[in-house]
Amino acid sequence: MKLKALLVDDEIHILKNLQAVVPWDELGVEVVETARNGEQALEAARTHQPELILCDIRMPVMDGIAFLSALRELNSDAEVIMMTGYQDFSYVRSVIRYEVRDYILKPIDYDELGQTISRLADGIRERKTEQQTIQREWRQVFHLAYEKVLYDLLIDVGGSSARPFLKLHELSGEDLTFAMMLVDVADYSKKERNWDEKERKLWNFAVHNILQENLGQLGIPYSVLQVRSGEWCVLVERIPPETFDREECEGWGNRLRDAVSRFLKLSIRVALHPAPVSLDRLARTYKNLQRSLSLNAGLEETIIVPEKVKGQPDASQRLWDRIEEMVTGLKRCDRRKTEAALRELNESFRQLPDASYERVQPILHYLCLHLLREMRAMDVIGPDDESAFWSQIDRNPGIRETLAVINRLVDRSIDSVMKKKTSDVLMLSAKDYIERNLSSDLCIDTLADYLGISGSYFSLLFKQHFNETFVEYVTKQRMEMAKSLLAISDKSVTAIGQMVGYAERRYFTRVFSKYTGLLPSEYREQAQNHTDQPILTEWIEKELRG
Repeated sequence: MKLKALLVDDEIHILKNLQAVVPWDELGVEVVETARNGEQALEAARTHQPELILCDIRMPVMDGIAFLSALRELNSDAEVIMMTGYQDFSYVRSVIRYEVRDYILKPIDYDELGQTISRLADGIRERKTEQQTIQREWRQVFHLAYEKVLYDLLIDVGGSSARPFLKLHELSGEDLTFAMMLVDVADYSKKERNWDEKERKLWNFAVHNILQENLGQLGIPYSVLQVRSGEWCVLVERIPPETFDREECEGWGNRLRDAVSRFLKLSIRVALHPAPVSLDRLARTYKNLQRSLSLNAGLEETIIVPEKVKGQPDASQRLWDRIEEMVTGLKRCDRRKTEAALRELNESFRQLPDASYERVQPILHYLCLHLLREMRAMDVIGPDDESAFWSQIDRNPGIRETLAVINRLVDRSIDSVMKKKTSDVLMLSAKDYIERNLSSDLCIDTLADYLGISGSYFSLLFKQHFNETFVEYVTKQRMEMAKSLLAISDKSVTAIGQMVGYAERRYFTRVFSKYTGLLPSEYREQAQNHTDQPILTEWIEKELRG
C-alpha cells in the first residue's frame, strides 16, 4: 500500500535533503509535493490528501502551528512529524492538541527520521487495512439488509406495509425507482428433473455469479435476487435525475443472456419492464414479468412487457389473481384460504366464455409449473412424484384433465404442509436463504431476524433439524461449493473464496485445508488430474445432447 507524503519547510536545502536522503521507495512512501510555507502546504493537502506530513514550525506567511490548525479543520487525519531547530518545550506543547505524532530536532538525524517514518507508515497501513475491513463488512451487512427488504417487497411477505429501508441516500420511497428484469432459465423445469441436489445447486450458483459479475462490470447500482430455483430478479436503481433508458436496459438483458450462454451453454430468457418501477409496485411488476415469461415460453429474445391499461380487467387477469391467492395460501399454511382460492379457480375456468384451449393452456401450464416449484421449495413433493405429475402434464391433456391434475397437486400439498411442524417450515426457509446467499456474510442473527425468531431459538432449531451447528452447516455448504468450483472453473483461488463468502484468501485457504486436508491449489490439481473432462462440461454436453 503506497502512502503519500507532503514535505513543508522554508529552507530549500532541507527540502532537497529530505527528498534525496530518506529512502522513500523502500518505505513504500511517495513524496507528492513540497511546500515553502503553511499556505502552500494547506493547498497541497487539499489537493493530494497525504497520509504523512513532515512540517517545520518556523515559516513565513503561515507557520507550522497555524497550518496544523487549518489542516485539522479540513478533517485531515494525516500523521504529522514536526521539525524544529528550537528546543523550547513551549513549541512542542502548542502542537500536542493537533495530534502531532512526533517531532525531530534540527540538524536532522536522517537515520532516526527514517525509523520514525517507517514506524508511522506501518501504523497508517494497519489502520487503513482495519478501516477497509470494517467498511467492507459494513457494506456487506448493509447490502444484505437492503436486499432483504427488496426481496420481502418483491414477494409481498405478509402484505407488509413497513416503511422501506432506503440505501445510503436520503430519499422518500417515491423517489427511488428501479429498472426491473426477470431472468429465467429456459425449460428449467425439464432440466431440473435430470439434476441431483448438487447439480441443481451448482447450476443455480453458476448462473447467479455470472449475472453478478457482468452487472458489476457495468458500474451500476444493482441487486440480483434469486426468487426461486432457476429464477432471478435484477433491480437497477434509478435515482433522480437519472432517467430510465429502455434501450440501455435491453442492452443489459442481452449482455446477461450472452454471458450465460457463452460460459454455461444455458439459454436464459429475460423479461424487461418498459418503465421505472417504484417500491410499492415491485411485487405486482414481478408477477407480470413472471407471467409474461410463462406465456411466451417459445421466445428466447428479450421480452418487452407493455404497461397494462387500467380499467380493463379481463377473465385471464381474474385467473392469475386466483392462482396467486392459492399459492400464497399454500406458502402460509392457510388451508382455508388455499381451498377457497382453488374452488374459485375451478369456477373461473368453468365460466370462461368459449375459451379456446390455445388461450387457456399456457395459463394452466404456468400454474402447474408454479405449484411444482413452490412444492419443491417447501419440500412437500419428492422427485418420483414430481416426475409422475410432469408425465401427465407433458401428454398435453385437455383443460378438464389438467384441472384435475392441479386439484390433486393442491390437495396433496395442503396435506403435506399441514403435517409439517412450524419448526420444519422455518428451517426449510433457513436452508433456502443460506443457499441463495452463500457468497454473503451469513450469521445467526441475520437468519434469525429473517425468520422473525430469536437467535438462541434459531440455534436450537437448527441443531435439532440439521444435526449440526449453523457454522458447521454453512462451512460445509461453502466448502462443497468451493470444491466443485475448483474442479470445474479456471477462476483464481481468491475469486472462488470470495464467491463462497470468504473475502480473505488466507482465511479461505485455512478453512479449506482444515476441511479437505489439502490446499485449494492442491485440490484443484488433484481433481483435474482425476478426470479428463470437468464436471460442469459433462453436464453441459449432457444438456446439449438432451
